[in-house]
Amino acid sequence: MTATMNLPTLSNNATSLENYIHTVNNYPMLTQEEETRLGQRLRDHGDVDAAKHLVLSHLRLVVSMARKFVGYGLPQADLIQEGNIGLMKAVKRFDPDRGVRLVSFAMHWISAEMHEYIVRNWRMVKIATTKGQRKLFFNLRSMKTSGNSLTPTEISEIAEKLGVKREEVLEMETRFSGHDMSLAPFDDDGEESYSPLAYLSDPEAEPSRVLARAEHDRLSSTGLSNALATLDPRSRHIVEARWLNEENPATLHELASEYSISAERVRQIEQKAMQKMKSVLYTD
Repeated sequence: MTATMNLPTLSNNATSLENYIHTVNNYPMLTQEEETRLGQRLRDHGDVDAAKHLVLSHLRLVVSMARKFVGYGLPQADLIQEGNIGLMKAVKRFDPDRGVRLVSFAMHWISAEMHEYIVRNWRMVKIATTKGQRKLFFNLRSMKTSGNSLTPTEISEIAEKLGVKREEVLEMETRFSGHDMSLAPFDDDGEESYSPLAYLSDPEAEPSRVLARAEHDRLSSTGLSNALATLDPRSRHIVEARWLNEENPATLHELASEYSISAERVRQIEQKAMQKMKSVLYTD
């Protein structure tokens, strides 16, 4: 369903986001009868056009829900995109005969996708992994009465209300109050500066270099052997004599004399063999 559905485009650019919100707010709301009819078409016949109408008419709901999470410092456009995924999952699972409006059913799926995105991306170190921690993560800020540290009484009240341990409340508050450290150096007055990135990074561990080394090793060992094995004896000997004999590589004329053929014919055999080897090396 999602692979063939074209939704309004969205990016983190402020103008694009504003245009997107304006666009989705102009999609007409569906009556319950229209919603039921479209849901039945989707459920019974896999009608993608019906799914598209159901999704488009509820995009404004995703925008509205995304606004509740702007305090986590993540791009609103990304939150909306994640919420849209949840909306499409809800539409796919929607049963119109249960008498529940899609808006009520979809809120759970939209919220779940946004929650998951926030937990994955709010910090490099995940801070909410258990069910209780997630409950604290999404409720602790609103339950604090001030910007000061929680008092023992407040910790007990929050723990009781959310059904978690006092230690978990205290730990989550500590995590919230922690500060992120920049891995990259800040711009300064030109003097040499150091940051974690300077002493944690290893140039040789850079992904592109690691992949390049692995590919070189593969082509130099098993890949080359497999490619040579696909050649006929004469073609293999010509390639080995010309390219794998580092101390004394053979010339075209030497091989031409060995096989009693012209140097041009040796060159043609060599070229054809190399092309065949390349096709093997880069498709394994």
